[in-house]
Amino acid sequence: MNYFAAPVRDIRFVLEELLAFGSLSLPGFEEASPDLVEAVLEEAARLAGEVWAPLNASGDRQGCRLNEGRVTLPTGFIEAYQAYAEGGWNGIGVSEALGGQGLPEVVASAVQEMLHGANMALGLCPMLTAGAIEALAHHGSDEQKATYLPKLVEGTWTGTMNLTEPQAGSDLSKVRTRAVPCPDEEGDHYHLFGQKIYITWGEHDAAENIIHLVLARKPDAPEGNKGISLFLVPKFLVKEDGSLGERNDVICASIEHKLGIHGSPTCTLSFGENDGAIGYLVGEEGRGLNHMFTMMNEARHKVGIQGIGVAERACQHAFAYALDRAQGRSPRSGRNDCTISDHLDVRRMLLSMRARTDALRALALYCAAQLDLARHSADDGVRAAAQARVDVLIPVVKSFSTDQAVEIASLGIQVHGGMGFIEETGAAQLLRDARIAPIYEGTNGIQALDLAGRKLQRDGGAALAGLIDDVEATAAALGDNAELAALGESLAGGAADLRAAMAAVLEAGADPEQGADAVQAYATPFLNLAGHVLCAWQMGEAALKASAAIAEGRDEPFYQAKCQSADYAIRQWLPVGRAQRAVIEAGMASLAAFDAAAH
Repeated sequence: MNYFAAPVRDIRFVLEELLAFGSLSLPGFEEASPDLVEAVLEEAARLAGEVWAPLNASGDRQGCRLNEGRVTLPTGFIEAYQAYAEGGWNGIGVSEALGGQGLPEVVASAVQEMLHGANMALGLCPMLTAGAIEALAHHGSDEQKATYLPKLVEGTWTGTMNLTEPQAGSDLSKVRTRAVPCPDEEGDHYHLFGQKIYITWGEHDAAENIIHLVLARKPDAPEGNKGISLFLVPKFLVKEDGSLGERNDVICASIEHKLGIHGSPTCTLSFGENDGAIGYLVGEEGRGLNHMFTMMNEARHKVGIQGIGVAERACQHAFAYALDRAQGRSPRSGRNDCTISDHLDVRRMLLSMRARTDALRALALYCAAQLDLARHSADDGVRAAAQARVDVLIPVVKSFSTDQAVEIASLGIQVHGGMGFIEETGAAQLLRDARIAPIYEGTNGIQALDLAGRKLQRDGGAALAGLIDDVEATAAALGDNAELAALGESLAGGAADLRAAMAAVLEAGADPEQGADAVQAYATPFLNLAGHVLCAWQMGEAALKASAAIAEGRDEPFYQAKCQSADYAIRQWLPVGRAQRAVIEAGMASLAAFDAAAH
């Protein structure tokens, strides 16, 4: 089954009812309206379902090909990307001042989910370009913005992020790529020499030019992170009139043979095999890692969105199969010709997949709405508070969504039974594709350390405590509704567990002798607990809205299904996450004593 229908109804529920279209009231979005947003979602769903989704399986089978430094994409990918760019989708969340559509981030994120659900391998290309746009918009010179942003925004050119190297891995302080100044040439030119690995869409034939953002060191730069600067290296040099000039000295040396996302070229790029790849300093010298984090934070949120898109497709795949596959005796009617969707264990898997996917979507779009507040609110205090929440939420959205996406895709295979293990059904591809997301943009362990070791310690847990206050308020509102009181009790217990775990991590982090080790030991279970509680919070809000709609007479199947999903998420899924408090309270003695060599 390669059919995919973008989840427009649930996205509309989140935007309209959970978030009340709050982003549309912010300065800069005066021309946007609910009707416009609805039209955008419907058109994006058409592009995703009719143009991108049919290429998902064929792109996986065909993969990318490398010949003399040039990458050829799978059949149909160029046309699908061009349909996306020509439709103006690349600039949907970019300000009108930079040539974009100027829509809220929450709308852009919803569209991104649709595209990744349709074709994750293809969706990676505009995701990286969006990050490059963000980095240049914040840190590029006026000349760089004028030269590169218009083409990036319209999608005629694409962008990449070049961080790691064979010897560096996640430790970017080990970056060795050199940037040698060229004082004899006009402008702030450098010649770059080095190799970068795992460069997503680092070479392809879908766009006129590729703009590489590259971390490198000047010859006199100090060791460590403070010696790293950010450079812009185009595939083709750009002339003063904006036209393309000669090919730069950067070449794709190889492409990786991967577990999944076969339609996405993952490249090893070689800079400076001849005279040196011409590059231009972006922002301040020695602050390249800081500047790159602008791009990485954008990408981390979108990787979480990416995982949700694949989870949604896995849901649709599993539901379609379960409703069609006839097998066994119905536990309700006793008939022998029922479909497997009648069996309660299969229903358990289907409801688990649906409830988790909906919860992850709601939390990711809530985070996007906070991004809108942080960027566009007229109130300084509101912007600061929203940014503090974003800082806490992004590692949760990135890590928790992608870990859950892998589990959801795996459950999708289980629903198919033996057929799920056969490539022909397409269920296996979703698991293979999803598996990279917990590794992308800083592994999920690094995200957990960012949450527990940096964000939490930085403000003493103030931002997360504010979120827990909101969770407790939702639990109280559920408790006031007789039909939902059990959900309120479970959610309140989750909030209490998260607050206690936060206090434990903060206390451990303050230990002068073992603080850093303790935070590292507790980081992943703490993030998992936070993810479960915050997702359950969103489903608690969903239950309140759906219950109210039913009470008002809007008793459509969607609201009934939403209540069922919320009940499952809060009373059956949340308890799994709450167990992480016990993991933290068990301490780190076994981890500290563990000797891998002895096993």
